Amino acid sequence: MSVYPGAYPATRMRRFRQRSWARELRAETRLHPCDLVLPVFVKDGIETPEPIETLPGVTRQSIDQVVETAREAHGLGIQAVAVFPVTDPKLKTEDGQEALKPDNLVCRTIQALKSQVPDIGVIADVALDPYTSHGHDGLIRDGDVANDETVETLAEQAVVLANTGADIVAPSDMMDGRVGAIRSALEAAGHPDTIILSYAAKYASALYGPFRDAVGSSTALSGASKRSYQMDPRNRDEALAEVSLDLGEGADAVMVKPALAYLDVIAAIRERFHVPVFAYQVSGEYTMVKAAGAAGVVDADDVMVEHLLAIKRAGAGTILTYAALDVAKALKGSS
Repeated sequence: MSVYPGAYPATRMRRFRQRSWARELRAETRLHPCDLVLPVFVKDGIETPEPIETLPGVTRQSIDQVVETAREAHGLGIQAVAVFPVTDPKLKTEDGQEALKPDNLVCRTIQALKSQVPDIGVIADVALDPYTSHGHDGLIRDGDVANDETVETLAEQAVVLANTGADIVAPSDMMDGRVGAIRSALEAAGHPDTIILSYAAKYASALYGPFRDAVGSSTALSGASKRSYQMDPRNRDEALAEVSLDLGEGADAVMVKPALAYLDVIAAIRERFHVPVFAYQVSGEYTMVKAAGAAGVVDADDVMVEHLLAIKRAGAGTILTYAALDVAKALKGSS
């Protein structure tokens, strides 16, 4: 029988699979705590963490509690947290002006984090949906989200966040031209080094429900459809165009959201653009794994890591995930 170079039995792929040390030598993709960003939900007026029913294991926390969580995260090797405010409904208005107040909840949280856990990076969302009574990411005019007026407000919001100490501002609104406006505003305000992480490919997904429950925007959402500004799940080339435009306007890194359902988009962006690519394992993706684990269908911890590895293997260098603390602890324990 002829034996061709590289063919069985000269080559046996199982040789590197039979022992744990050999599998480690052969591993192509590795997950480390520094690859993860922990999203946190901050709320005024609570003394103990408030469980979020649709996000198992995740809580709304006071500013002091968020600081302690960030300190724990940094101790585990996580390098950044993303802060999301749970705004008092009484402070929500049609124009979302609370977003521009330097003493609002997210600004006070950023100040506390930078003063008490100075070595951890702080990411702050630039969008109006936590502050608007209608739950949209921008200003409503004639029943639709007004792009250019919204962009002006977003640029103001980004400066407020940078003034407060945010290391990364992350426009998640999907308005046209907002990255360029934010970059110009930051330069003019003396913040040339503030990083812009653009949610360049944020899809109109059915997987955001638990997040909206967490911040209290699910019941507020009314009027125009978010499909009028978030991306159509059927499109990939459009995402590449969005990334190209945002990079041209001054974005330092780009985000794909959700992650697992859009691995092909992550891979395409990584292949075409040599820039940092973030991905957000969104609330619905996280909750589905937790629910399957609670039902005894799968081992939730193993599946969570498998999903994160898939996201990283596709090309994301950094992953936002609600599982960051648990995964970081598991990785520390296995090292």
